[in-house]
Amino acid sequence: MNKSGTGQGRPASELISNRIAELKDWRGETLGRMRTLIKEADPDIVEEWKWMGTPVWSHDGIICTGETYTHVVKLTFMKGASLKDPARLFNSSLDGNARRALDIHEGEEVDASAFKALIRQAVALNGSGRSKAAKQPKQPKQPKPPKPPKPPKPPKQAKPPKQAKSSKPGKPGKPSKPANQPKP
Repeated sequence: MNKSGTGQGRPASELISNRIAELKDWRGETLGRMRTLIKEADPDIVEEWKWMGTPVWSHDGIICTGETYTHVVKLTFMKGASLKDPARLFNSSLDGNARRALDIHEGEEVDASAFKALIRQAVALNGSGRSKAAKQPKQPKQPKPPKPPKPPKPPKQAKPPKQAKSSKPGKPGKPSKPANQPKP
């Protein structure tokens, strides 16, 4: 088993073992049991220590993280949404597009064979590169064909000046009627 990702100059596996030991309660026992299952599922898994003290298990990319909180041990699978989970182990972070998590509370047991199957699936998924768009070669953009030239606009024609309309005598525009003429 490869071990990488060090903190304070010590191997990640040692830091993870220390974290498990310092918990001294059900959380340490649970994290230790899940770590054993991860190693059994993939003997080539890499243990890392990231993000200021989070155990991480990787194989061709991150498989899962192991976080401990007051009331839960959380195993977060980075690509969990792409994994089949017929045993319905995932019970947290179910709304995301990528991650899924398994929250383990005090006294809960996890189906070991179903959990190992999730680890193996995650390793296979990382190895396939299927869920990483960045690993797929991008197709070069085809240049757009040039637009045909627009026909020239016809020249604007001058409009004749508007004549003012007026019904009052003596004003330019419409001729006014003589004042003294009888109506027909």
